[in-house]
Amino acid sequence: MSLQRTKLLGQMLIEKGVISEDQLRIALLEQAKHPMRIGKLMVGLGFLTEGTIRDVLSESMGQETVDLSRVVVDAAAIRLIPQEIARRHQVLPLSLDRRTLSVAISNPENIIALDQVKALLGDEYELHLLLAGESEIMRAIDQYYGFELSIEGILQEIEPGEIEYPTLQLGVTEFSQPVVRLIDALLSDAVQRSASDLHFEPEHSFLRIRCRIDGVLRQLRSLHRSYWSPMAVRLKVMSGMNIAENRAPQDGHFSLRLSGRQIDFRVSAEPTTHGENIVLRILDRQKGIVPLEELGLENEELDLLRMMIEKPEGIILVTGPTGSGKTTTLYSILSKINTEAVNIMTLEDPVEYPMPMIRQASVNEMVKLDFASGIRSMLRQDPDVILVGEIRDQPTAVMAFRAAMTGHQVYTTLHTNSAIGAIPRLIDLGIHPEILAGNIIGMIAQRLARRLCRHCRKPVDPGAEEERLLGEKVMIYQATGCEACDFQGYSGRFAIMEIVRLDEDFDDLIARRGTLRELRNLAREKQYRTLSQHAIRAVRSGMTSLDEITRVVDLTGRSA
Repeated sequence: MSLQRTKLLGQMLIEKGVISEDQLRIALLEQAKHPMRIGKLMVGLGFLTEGTIRDVLSESMGQETVDLSRVVVDAAAIRLIPQEIARRHQVLPLSLDRRTLSVAISNPENIIALDQVKALLGDEYELHLLLAGESEIMRAIDQYYGFELSIEGILQEIEPGEIEYPTLQLGVTEFSQPVVRLIDALLSDAVQRSASDLHFEPEHSFLRIRCRIDGVLRQLRSLHRSYWSPMAVRLKVMSGMNIAENRAPQDGHFSLRLSGRQIDFRVSAEPTTHGENIVLRILDRQKGIVPLEELGLENEELDLLRMMIEKPEGIILVTGPTGSGKTTTLYSILSKINTEAVNIMTLEDPVEYPMPMIRQASVNEMVKLDFASGIRSMLRQDPDVILVGEIRDQPTAVMAFRAAMTGHQVYTTLHTNSAIGAIPRLIDLGIHPEILAGNIIGMIAQRLARRLCRHCRKPVDPGAEEERLLGEKVMIYQATGCEACDFQGYSGRFAIMEIVRLDEDFDDLIARRGTLRELRNLAREKQYRTLSQHAIRAVRSGMTSLDEITRVVDLTGRSA
């Protein structure tokens, strides 16, 4: 490193307040005796850590950083750069995403290293550089090179040997333990498959591993029962659970960098007759917040939703079963209205996706912070918009409507089968119809349906019963399966929404305690489309199959 750059780094560290001028002077004198990079020298002198230098350089150079202790490296990425080159130039391949290879490097301005890596890769891949500490990279190279990283290879490695439980605890040499690599490989595989949940289910003589992809559980593999005990210990260590407790339910969480991005995991352990059942909810921040325009709504429904969002006070309710995408829809709406001029606060159980500028809080039973008391507290924080994770009981419902009545825009979720069904549900929770009238902006009922694979969907003529449901004779498609969709016939999901915007006619009917049938008839008069109507339109357009629609939407009451 040149003298000029040394002084520049030293000055930056002083300006950030992480070292003093005296410490820089000592480091410069030591550098004159023992020539080496100033950053490495100051770490050796104990003045600061590699992480601090990494963060300062990141800010000054506009370079993204990575904490290698929270990264799971892809086996495919490791195979692209030989160990000799990685060690010589202090670079570590992290992940491979189509044609982009993410690489950790200690000095992004090392032209020789970058040229050699690019020459090795050719034109097939693009480099995405991430800044990491020199010793972090060298330690990671020792870990990842020379060890089997594929699931099949790790299983073969485990079979003949004994598992050393102490090495499952966090430590320097933990990566030599194949169970550690097995868990990492399974997590990486689940993320690459775009799974939302990963299940570890012990049976009498084997362990079943399943993941939920596009809302449907799919078995990944079965392992011998002897594998499960050390695997469970490793998962508990990662998520901060008590490894000695296996008779009571436990919850935990952890974060890792997988496939080039930060992934959060919520972990739940539940004792069963055959041992602890562990389920991981996979929260991908990159995919968790979808732009409003990409929810899959038709122009008519999108305009209706925008009209509801623009109303400054009142409640917007999103209804549907667990896993129907309610949180994603609400986050999309908040992302749309999130500006410096608006104070948005959320109360969730727990916070799933961190969002910039939005004040997010989680309910906490330990400090007796529930939804009702949390809303009461948030109202003192001068909010414009409040998101309440879920209305579960009367106190929460009362406080949510109190917030709406005092000039706030409130978003929340409710478990009902239809949008109109939210009205009797709220009355059942103890909210008077007179309060409901005029304070509800609108309701959204939502389901998620799998999208047919465009590469292998097969056109078929509908039968008599199918034709009755469709209302006309039209060509429809069914799933077959190919390599592009992992032989499932479906790839990705889209939202089916029933949106009802309340006006004066609805308010009058609600205040007069109208029945559910009367509310549905009024919605029909105003030509609001039901979930089943939206679902049938998706089948007619070839977006999905009739089999998939009948799985997620009730079509029994539909007639031609």
